[in-house]
Amino acid sequence: MKKVFILIIIAIIIICPFVIYGIKFYHKPTFKEKTSVKKVVKKDKELYGIVYKKENNLITIKSADGSFFTINYNDNGNFKIGQNINIKYQGNIDYSLNVQDIKITKIDNLEITPEKVPLSWQDNKVFSDNYDKAYQKLQQLSLDEKIGQLLLVRVPEAGQISALTNYFLGGYILFGRDTKNETKTSLINKIEKYQANSKIPMLIAVDEEGGTVVRISNNPNLRSSKFSSPRTIYQNGGLEAIKNNNIEMNNLLSSLKVNLNLAPVVDVSTNPNDFIYSRSLGEDANITSEYAKTIIASSKASSVSNVLKHFPGYGNNKDTHTGMAIDERPLDELKANDLLPFKAGAENGAEAIMVSHNIIKAVDENNPASLSLRVHQLARNDLAFGGILMTDDLDMDAIKKYTSGSTIVNALLADNDMFILSNCADAFTQIKQAINDGVISEDLINYHTFKVLAWKYYKNMIEA
Repeated sequence: MKKVFILIIIAIIIICPFVIYGIKFYHKPTFKEKTSVKKVVKKDKELYGIVYKKENNLITIKSADGSFFTINYNDNGNFKIGQNINIKYQGNIDYSLNVQDIKITKIDNLEITPEKVPLSWQDNKVFSDNYDKAYQKLQQLSLDEKIGQLLLVRVPEAGQISALTNYFLGGYILFGRDTKNETKTSLINKIEKYQANSKIPMLIAVDEEGGTVVRISNNPNLRSSKFSSPRTIYQNGGLEAIKNNNIEMNNLLSSLKVNLNLAPVVDVSTNPNDFIYSRSLGEDANITSEYAKTIIASSKASSVSNVLKHFPGYGNNKDTHTGMAIDERPLDELKANDLLPFKAGAENGAEAIMVSHNIIKAVDENNPASLSLRVHQLARNDLAFGGILMTDDLDMDAIKKYTSGSTIVNALLADNDMFILSNCADAFTQIKQAINDGVISEDLINYHTFKVLAWKYYKNMIEA
C-alpha cells in the first residue's frame, strides 16, 4: 500500500506541469486583455520615379531602378511629363503586368536640388559611379547647352564650327564625304578643331562595321585595306578573330581621335535574302550573343565605345532608309531570338544601343520602334539596360512618312537619350518649343543630359 501511495505521488509530480501548461495554453484572454494588444499598422512602400506618359487615368513611370510600370491614378493631371515623384503604395509591383495591381495612398512631387542626384535618377547601372560628377556638371549648363548634348549630328557640309557652337552639340558623326581623301594628319586636325571649339568634349562617331559599311577604312590613306565583314572574319577564325579585329579597329579609330563606333550589327539573320544579312554575323541567336559579348569586352580597354544595333532586332524586314518596315513576328519569338544578343551585351557592360525604325506590331503597331515607349520598355525592363538608348537616323524616309508631330519630341518621350539626325537647328527649336508649350518639362531634358554626361565621364572624356 505504501508503494502504491509513493507511485501516485510521483505520477502527480510528473503530470501536474503538463496540466498547468495546458490550462495556460487554452486560456482565453479577457476583454481587458484583448484591448491591450497593440494593432500592427502596415507601412506603405515607396517608389521613386519619372513621369513619362499620361493617358486617361493612367500614368507610366520610369522607376529609380530604370524599369517602367503603369498605374491607375485619377489625379494624373497634376503631373508634368518628366516630373520626379515619390509614390507611396500598398501591394506588390509586377513588371509583367500592363497595369499594376497596387493601391496608391499618396504621390508627392520630389524637390530637385543642385546638391544631390535625385533619387529617381539613381539606377545603379553601368555609369552610376559617375553620377555625382555628371550631376554637378549639369548644374553648370544652360537649357540650350543641355538640349545640345542630346544631339548626335551628321557633320554638315558647311559651317561645322558654327553649328557645334550655336547648338552645343553632343557629338558629330563622320560619313564617307567627311573622310574622303583625308590623310591621318588632316583628319586628326579636323577632329581636334571640332573639340577645341566645343565647351564639352564631343562624341566623334563613325559607322565602321566592316564589309559593306566602312567610313574610315574605305580611304587607303587611313588603312591599306577595308576591314572585312564580321561574317568573313568569324568564318575564318571564330570569336578570337572577331576580338582581335575589333581591337585593331578600335585602336585605329582611337588614333584618329574617333571615340564612338556605331557598330556592331547584332541583328540575328541567317537568310542571305534578308536586307540586313550582309551586315550581320549571319549566325543564330546564341552565336550572335557571344559575338556581342566579345565586341563589348574587347572595347573596354579602348577609348572607343561600341553601339549595339538595331534594337529590338531587324529580322527579315526591309530597308528603313527608303520606307517603313513592319515586323509581324510574335513577341515570344523576338524575346527567344532577336533580343538575346542585346541582352548578352547589356549584361556585359554595353554602353549604348541603337533603336531601329521598324514597327514591331506585337509591341506597338502605331509607332516606329525608335519613337515607341513600349519598345524602349523592352530594353529597360527585359534587358535591365541602363546605358544610352539612341535613335537610328531620324532623317530616314521611314520616319518622315510615318510620323506626325515633332519627331524629335516623340523620340524624347519614348526614352531615347540621344538622337541621330542631320538638321540640328530644327530639332533644337522643336525641343525648346515643346518645353515652352508644356508638352515636356525641363526636368526630362535634365535627366537625359545627365545620362549623356555620365557616359562622357565614364569614357574619361571630361576631366573631373
